[in-house]
Amino acid sequence: MIAILRIGHRIHRDKRITTHVALVARAFSADRIYIDSFDKKIEETIKKTCERFGNSFEIKTGVNSKKIIKEWDGVVVHLTMYGETLEKIIDKIHRKGNILIIVGAEKVPPWIYQDADYNISIGNQPHSEVAALAIFLDRLTKGKWINKNFNGKMQIIPTNSGKKVVSKDK
Repeated sequence: MIAILRIGHRIHRDKRITTHVALVARAFSADRIYIDSFDKKIEETIKKTCERFGNSFEIKTGVNSKKIIKEWDGVVVHLTMYGETLEKIIDKIHRKGNILIIVGAEKVPPWIYQDADYNISIGNQPHSEVAALAIFLDRLTKGKWINKNFNGKMQIIPTNSGKKVVSKDK
């Protein structure tokens, strides 16, 4: 089980970025995302994506971050530019079971750094949480996400030019 916990989501300010965090989580083989602020719109967007493109990815908004972390049965990873480098830690995490990955929006409270099993730095320069999550999940899955079959109603076929989409409804 790979789950993402998005903390500090500000509905009016972060909706696009949080949507992108959820889309990356889904595409890169996470099983679910928790978002600390209730946001019906983002739930609908992600559920519609899953309906069209497949996957049993789950989204829950309005969760209690502290409760999720406290009750998590597995390792808790916090992605931050202040942590240990990914290269030093990733092999340890490969051997773990369930993984909860914390991705912040606004300034992350100090208790997150204390409660996480690992504070991992993708890079030590300011960067996007979307990019950090994508890189982490790619390394965690050893790139296997790229060949995952989502069994959706729609499937995008790689092509050199133009767009090729196959719909199973027709």
